[in-house]
Amino acid sequence: MSANADQLRALAAVVDAGTFEAAAAALHVTPSAVSQRIKALEEQSGRVLVRRSKPVEPTEAGSVLLRLARQLALLESEAEAALAGQHEAVGAVVPLVVNADSLATWVLPALARVDGIRFELVLDDQEHTLDRLRDGTAMAAIGSDPEPVQGCIARPLGEMVYRATAAPAFVERLCPDGWTPEAAAEAPVLVFDRKDALQDRYLDGFAPGARPPRHYIPASTQFVDAAVLGLGWGMLPDLQADRLVAEGRLVVLDPVRVERVPLYWHQWSLRSAALDAVAEAIAAEAARALVAPPGPAATASPAPDRGRPRSGRRSRA
Repeated sequence: MSANADQLRALAAVVDAGTFEAAAAALHVTPSAVSQRIKALEEQSGRVLVRRSKPVEPTEAGSVLLRLARQLALLESEAEAALAGQHEAVGAVVPLVVNADSLATWVLPALARVDGIRFELVLDDQEHTLDRLRDGTAMAAIGSDPEPVQGCIARPLGEMVYRATAAPAFVERLCPDGWTPEAAAEAPVLVFDRKDALQDRYLDGFAPGARPPRHYIPASTQFVDAAVLGLGWGMLPDLQADRLVAEGRLVVLDPVRVERVPLYWHQWSLRSAALDAVAEAIAAEAARALVAPPGPAATASPAPDRGRPRSGRRSRA
């Protein structure tokens, strides 16, 4: 097939905007023109590329071409910058998937060091961020899976360390005899969302079979606030909890057991100054903020095929 740039831009715009009308407004054309470009692309590929739902979603075949569309947009912006004599692709857009805890602690200082690039940040649990690379939503992701997806590279960043933590008043009220498996089975627990398995993994080791009542708090900062207010106990990263523990607003319930969540930087195997600049800033800040990772420095996946690419609470982590 020989997709042209306008057709690929229309595909990306429809997926990003969610409707054909919104995509038309973004591209400054009519909805009919967007529909014709998508239809032509589908005819050339011989496949349905988008589900006409609300919002519009790419099919498996559409995800393959969506990734191509984003690569083309990035390379076009870098070529324009080079022709203008600029060292950076000013205005380049880098969609990045990150877990909420990383975004709330160390990722933003890294991105603030990168000039001339616009970021589109998407939140997902660290164990699911790579799905966004697979479906073409993102160019890069921070996740907990060390294996690179097809056509991408993966580099270790470091570990976020989580500890069972609660407010002193919560402990006095619900754990007067100390933090025991019996107390853990009854004390309300904070959970980020239904993807968040950190608390259950801790309980499996400390109080097997315990399933205490739970509060769902799907925002990293508010999750910490809920712990400070005594709503429940939760696994909090040291990056957020250390200062509060030092101030006496939180206490560590279990000084022995911790959950270590390794984080990895995943990005397309694409020669791009913009992606390289983001990767360098992320790596530098991770080296400062995270616990040093073990293992090799980088792993590359096989060369990309044209099938469906493989792809963070929080990430939680």
